Amino acid sequence: MKTTNLRHSGTGRISLIIGVTIVLTLVVTFALLLATGAIALPARQTEVAARGAQVMPFDLEKTQHVFADTEDGGIQQVVALDPNDAAQIALIRQHLLEEAEKFRRGDFADPASIHGSSMPGLTDLRTSVGKIDIVYSELPNGAQLQYTTIDTTLVMALHHWFQAQVSDHGAHAIEQ
Repeated sequence: MKTTNLRHSGTGRISLIIGVTIVLTLVVTFALLLATGAIALPARQTEVAARGAQVMPFDLEKTQHVFADTEDGGIQQVVALDPNDAAQIALIRQHLLEEAEKFRRGDFADPASIHGSSMPGLTDLRTSVGKIDIVYSELPNGAQLQYTTIDTTLVMALHHWFQAQVSDHGAHAIEQ
């Protein structure tokens, strides 16, 4: 009987250790995803939307951010959900044109004020003056910025920056 009890006790301890290891792994993974901006909690998305309304002149409920990574950078679009909403389209174009000029100078104060100064990729982007080609263009229902660079560190910074925005904007952003 004692041998059987010891065997079951040892099996129980192993199961407990495995269970605790799995739970700790999940907790650490979730914490890392939150810390890197890969995911955001709804409360953060609400805060980001509130701060965004102070910086972005268009209505987040009537627009969508679209982010696409490319091998040499990425494409950031803002489009009106209603392609006939001339007011939102004009506001999108005005904002992205202004942001393109600021970003070319290394001025990423607007994204920092919305997403926080520790936003993934932001430090590298602030020091990228002259290293990223940023081209503004109009779309039928909004506008886009295309970022191109040969610097692989900056390509990764752009990808991390895009991922953080998709996470922070929640339903207002998609990744393509």
